[in-house]
Amino acid sequence: MDTDILIVGGGTGGCAAACAAARAGLRVILTEETDWIGGQFTSQGVPPDEHGWIESFGCTRSYRQLRDDIREHYRQKTPLTAEARRNPRLNPGNGWVSPLCHEPRVSHQVLTRLLSQYSNLQILTGCVPVAADIDGDRVRAVSFNRDSLTVTADYVVDATELGDLLPMTRCEFVTGDEHGSPSNNQAFSWCFAMEHEEGADNRISRPARYDYWRDYVPRLTPPWPGPLFSWVTPNPRTMQPNHYRFHPHGEAPKAFSGLWSYRRLIDRSQFAPGTYKSDICLVNWPMIDYLEGDLLTADADDRQRYLQEAKEMSLCLFYWLQTDAPRPDGGCGWPGLKLSGQALGTADGFAKAPYIRESRRIVAQRAVTEHDLAEQMKDSVGIGCYRIDLHPSTGGDNYIDVPAPPFQIPLGALIPQRLRNLLPGCKNIGVTHITNGCYRLHPVEWNIGEAAGLLAAYCVTNRTEPQKVIHDYEDFQGLLDREGIERAWPDDLDLDTGDAHIHAR
Repeated sequence: MDTDILIVGGGTGGCAAACAAARAGLRVILTEETDWIGGQFTSQGVPPDEHGWIESFGCTRSYRQLRDDIREHYRQKTPLTAEARRNPRLNPGNGWVSPLCHEPRVSHQVLTRLLSQYSNLQILTGCVPVAADIDGDRVRAVSFNRDSLTVTADYVVDATELGDLLPMTRCEFVTGDEHGSPSNNQAFSWCFAMEHEEGADNRISRPARYDYWRDYVPRLTPPWPGPLFSWVTPNPRTMQPNHYRFHPHGEAPKAFSGLWSYRRLIDRSQFAPGTYKSDICLVNWPMIDYLEGDLLTADADDRQRYLQEAKEMSLCLFYWLQTDAPRPDGGCGWPGLKLSGQALGTADGFAKAPYIRESRRIVAQRAVTEHDLAEQMKDSVGIGCYRIDLHPSTGGDNYIDVPAPPFQIPLGALIPQRLRNLLPGCKNIGVTHITNGCYRLHPVEWNIGEAAGLLAAYCVTNRTEPQKVIHDYEDFQGLLDREGIERAWPDDLDLDTGDAHIHAR
C-alpha cells in the first residue's frame, strides 16, 4: 500500500494525528495492533487525567470537541436522570480523579465516528510493525505482521505506546533515567473493571500464584511500607504512609473519598433505574503497578512474560479484594465484587492492553528538561499542565511526584536530530525520564499527536521538511492557530486552581 502519511499506533496521539492529517486533505493510513483505536482512552481503560482549567481552556479545539461528543453520546444514547441530562459538565462516573470519568467503550465509539468521517483515512487494526525500509535519513516503508503488509509513505508518525518504530528505523533514542540506567522506567499496569452485587458470592477460583503476589513487597528506595496488596501505600508527594479507603457503597464523589469512586466509570445513580445493576469501578491503583521487568529493554520472550505476570498480578488483587482485603467493619473481603467487561469491550473484565506510562524517546532537536517547563517557548505547538508524576520504577525508585508549572510543547521536541520524515506522535517525543512524568497524559498526548499530524501534512503540502520548518516557523504557526491549537497559557493564570482535580495515580 502507498499513502502520504502513515501513522503507526492508534492510541490517543495516533488518533489525533490521523484526524489532523486527514483534515488537511492528505491520504492517511492509521494502524493499530489491538482491535480498538484510542489507547489510554479505550484499550488501556484509563479515564482522562486533566488539569483544573480543562472545562474552559488549556487544550486543543479538537480535544474539546472529543470531550463534548463523549458527553453528548451519554445524553443521546443512555437514559440519564433529568438532573444528569441537564448538567453541562456531566461526569458519567462521578469519579473524583477526572471531570469526565466514563466507559472506554464510549470513547471508542466516539473516536470511531470521528475518524470515519474522512474518506481519505484508512484504519487497519491488528497490525504490529515488524520492520522498516530505510534509505539514508529517510524511512521509505514499514512492514507489518498482517497479510505481508508493507506501507510506503512520504511521512511516518510513530504513535506506538513503546516507540516501537525508533529501533526499527535506527532513529536515535533513549530509555530510562539518562544516568546509565536505560532499564529504569516507570511501572506499567493492567487495569480491570468491576461491579458489586450486595449479598452475592462471586468469588473466583484462587489464582495459582496468589500467595506470591499477596505477600509481594516492592524493593524500592525509599522503602515501600509493606506488602503491595494493602490499603497503606506511600503518599506520592511526601512518602509518608497513605491510608486508602474502599467501600462499594457510600463513597461520595469528592477527592480522597475512597478507591471505589476514585476512577468510577459509571455512577448508576445518574441513570434511570435498571440501566446499570451496579456502579462500575475501574482499577488503576498503586497495587497493580508491575515492577518486576522493563518492557523497553526486554527481549520478546521476557516482554511477553512481563505482560502475563502483570495481568496475573491484577487478577490476584481482584481475588484479594473478594477474600482477604480488610473491611471497615473488621471483616475481610467483598465476595459480591464481580469482574465487568462491558465497559472495556472484553469478556474477562480486563483492559485490552496494558496501561503504558513510559516509552522510548527520540533524541530530538530540543530535549525538554524540568528546567525548561516554566520557559516561554517561541516554537510552541501546544500546551499542557500536569505534575511531574513518576510512578515507582523498574530500577528501584519510589514515587517522584513534584509540582510543575503549566508548560508548552516545543516543536523542536517533535523533530529527530537526523531522520527527516519520521515524527513522534505521543510520549516518545524529546523529553527526559523526569519530564515524561508530565507530558504523558491524555490532553497532552492528543496535542502532541495533532501537532505531529499537522506538521507531516504541512511538510507534504509545502514540499519541505521538519528541520526546515523549525527555522521558518511563522507560516506553520498560522496553521496551528487556524486549527485551534492553544500555544500559550494566559498571562493572568491563577495557579491555585490548576490542581483542582486530583492528578491521576
